[in-house]
Amino acid sequence: MLSLTALMIGLVLLIVLALRNWNLLLAAPLCALIVAVGSDITLFPQWADDGAANWLGTYMQGFSGFVTNWFFMFLLGALFGKIMEDSGAADSVALWLVNHCGMKHAALAVVIACAVLTYGGVSLFVVAFSVYPMALSLFKQGNLPRRFIPATMAFGSVTFTMTSAGSPEIQNWIPIAYLNTTPYAGWQVSLVVAVLMASFGYFWLSWMIRRDLAAGHGFEEMASDPVPPDALHLPKFWRGLAPLIVVLVLSFWLHDTLKQSALVVALSGGLAAAYLLNLKTLRQPGKALSDGAIGALLAIANTSAVVGFGAVARASEGFQIAVDAITHLPGSPLIGAAIAVTLIAGLTGSASGGQAIALPLLAPQYLAQGVDPSALHRVIALSSGALDSLPHNGYVVTTLRAICNESYSRAYPAMAAMTVVVPLLGTALAIALFLI
Repeated sequence: MLSLTALMIGLVLLIVLALRNWNLLLAAPLCALIVAVGSDITLFPQWADDGAANWLGTYMQGFSGFVTNWFFMFLLGALFGKIMEDSGAADSVALWLVNHCGMKHAALAVVIACAVLTYGGVSLFVVAFSVYPMALSLFKQGNLPRRFIPATMAFGSVTFTMTSAGSPEIQNWIPIAYLNTTPYAGWQVSLVVAVLMASFGYFWLSWMIRRDLAAGHGFEEMASDPVPPDALHLPKFWRGLAPLIVVLVLSFWLHDTLKQSALVVALSGGLAAAYLLNLKTLRQPGKALSDGAIGALLAIANTSAVVGFGAVARASEGFQIAVDAITHLPGSPLIGAAIAVTLIAGLTGSASGGQAIALPLLAPQYLAQGVDPSALHRVIALSSGALDSLPHNGYVVTTLRAICNESYSRAYPAMAAMTVVVPLLGTALAIALFLI
């Protein structure tokens, strides 16, 4: 029980410190230390038995493991975004969208761009790096409050696309191995839920933006914002769009053969296309590449710090107690699975982590009871994308702090509405439809 208490204290403290804009490289290991001490986890590898968990070693395994798996995607994604920004390619696409869709639909254009890339197989982190320069330009031209940029990008990336039937994102593929389903499991219900999530979420997002505009808030400049190029010297629209299409096509084409490594090829191709097609309008390519590399390091370090906390949390006895209680909830299997997966995802700050921990325990139990595998697949996928988006989630940290340079107090409430509340409502609707 002491270990479970320490786990809750560590998790709540991490969320509070994140909301208070603490540096996560300091906050995450500190909170992991609290969990370790309260869980009687040895502090250093030299004091631990062979193979036993210890605070320093376990934390750094989680930290370095994320860097190993994602460094090149973060680096190439950041470089791609900076080249699109420096060359004016992102501004060119944004200007075309504003001219054809109108200023009032700037947020919708960002949502659609993120949704297309996400459903096309581009990683959520990469989508954030790639779309942000265009989103910044669109919000600036539309004079929309910039604190809604993280919520807008997240809504298009991690809600009605990430967990929908047919999505190539990992959150839709993990259940296949445990339930013997396909990526299109429960597609009829998924389609209804996705449409309603997209409609309701965009209505809510638009209402929040309009309310801020009515209160006299508009776009606020930051010293770190890029100086926009003269509209007369912007590259042609197709030169800005082509690199995005290269990333999308290569990612989709190579996804089945190269899996995650497909993003390295796709981003390399997109980066090369952005550079070569917009060579004449690049202003400071050397600085853009340098800034992109530094931004990638900051983003992956912040995210890895939180992943390290999750590694220590999973090694604690309290986490095992919580998982055991959560995965043996009475009542409807679909409701029990949704609660279990979303709570574990919330504890780990990871949708995929919540699924990977819960499915080996839930799948045999519920399949033996005759639960429809397709329904279970879709409910688990949808529910994993709700409480995972608490402040300590890696995508939230990267998008909000490292990419958009926003504070939690300004930007996270709207982001939570889009990425926590909307998916929870979508999960509830899916369960209701499957039970009818």
